[in-house]
Amino acid sequence: KNVLKKHIESVHDNMKSFKCDVCDYSCSRKDSMKKHIESVHEKNKPFKCEICNYTFTFKGHMKRHIESVHENKKQFKCESCDYSCLLKRNMKRHIESVHDNKKQFKCEICDYSCSRKDSMKTHIESVHEKKKPFKCDICDYSFPYKSDLKRHIESVHENKKPFKCDICDYNSSQKGNRNRHVAMGNEAKK
Repeated sequence: KNVLKKHIESVHDNMKSFKCDVCDYSCSRKDSMKKHIESVHEKNKPFKCEICNYTFTFKGHMKRHIESVHENKKQFKCESCDYSCLLKRNMKRHIESVHDNKKQFKCEICDYSCSRKDSMKTHIESVHEKKKPFKCDICDYSFPYKSDLKRHIESVHENKKPFKCDICDYNSSQKGNRNRHVAMGNEAKK
């Protein structure tokens, strides 16, 4: 009975009685708070992807990462664009933020808005506080996002250009550049 009561309070009543002393995170379970502190504030991520060295707090998150990133298993496909993902909740978030334009988090400094709290935090740190914590070991260039650093290394230092035009020999390190090239009728510079 106690388990059912806790389930109803945390899931259906959205009661979050555990509050983090360091940030504004809150949750309904003590073990979730413990994991939050270990992973976010103590940076304890014991599970490491053997392919790209990305680290995770949970083994299940690492498994999903491998399936999605390295094995390209993305069972959910967007009906409005070419986005695909492994998890249904990520598709829901994508549709709300990109296609339904639901962006409830508004920046107090500029007119930027987004659908996720963590995205707003990163925006403030990178744009307004000029924080770029991800530094390239090869050329010392810094980035606000880990994904930007990864893309930089692949395109600049490894010369990877996986996005190819089906009509001509144009290829690019970024999908958006290839898509612009195709949209311009292959008249863009090769």
